[in-house]
Amino acid sequence: MKKETIVVVDDEKSILKYISQQLKAKGYNVYPGMNGEEAISLVEQHDPDLLLLDLKMPVMNGLEVCKRLREWSKVPIIVISAYDDVEYVVEALNSGADDYVRKPFHQEELFARVKTQLRRAEERPSQQVQSVFRCGPLTINFSRRQVTLNDEEVKLTPTEYSILEQLVQNAGKVMTHQMLLNRVWGPEYTEENEYLRVYIGRLRRKLDPGPNGPKFIVTEQGVGYRFVDACSQ
Repeated sequence: MKKETIVVVDDEKSILKYISQQLKAKGYNVYPGMNGEEAISLVEQHDPDLLLLDLKMPVMNGLEVCKRLREWSKVPIIVISAYDDVEYVVEALNSGADDYVRKPFHQEELFARVKTQLRRAEERPSQQVQSVFRCGPLTINFSRRQVTLNDEEVKLTPTEYSILEQLVQNAGKVMTHQMLLNRVWGPEYTEENEYLRVYIGRLRRKLDPGPNGPKFIVTEQGVGYRFVDACSQ
């Protein structure tokens, strides 16, 4: 029988050691980490069945980790945090967490929640989003937020990357102006079509593979934009 794998990330060494030891004693494979970047790296390397994640951590906090992972991973996430205000619970769940356990916690409650998330994961159909997208000369590593063209890194601003990410993850579908503006900038910007036009222009220049290469972003006149995944055609 396959041993289930759990990644545990907490910057408090004593809690990290305690949870890791208890999980190992129950027969799980455990990979510990102490900051947000390690959390993402461990998920990418080990494709775990579950992630236990603290909120307040150095380098990258738990909320940002949840958001980054949900760009490409369906791994169940249980947040374990000393924050007990409902606003933190809501923000964690909205960022992609599946459950929230407050510190200090009862050991048996935590392990009951672990079992519940693992059971639910087994019952779901596998719908893991690829962490790396490739199409001809273009490669996008969603976990590292890295874009390369013809094996050379393309330097994108955070906004340019967010637009490209939305287009690629909806490849072949038309993304309306309002949809892109809302997802990248927020609902108060849904009428700022000129914003979008400028950034699309910058993206096209940076992703231009040359005269004989594919044109990745096409304009749907008066509607929006579409990423053309030439590799799937």
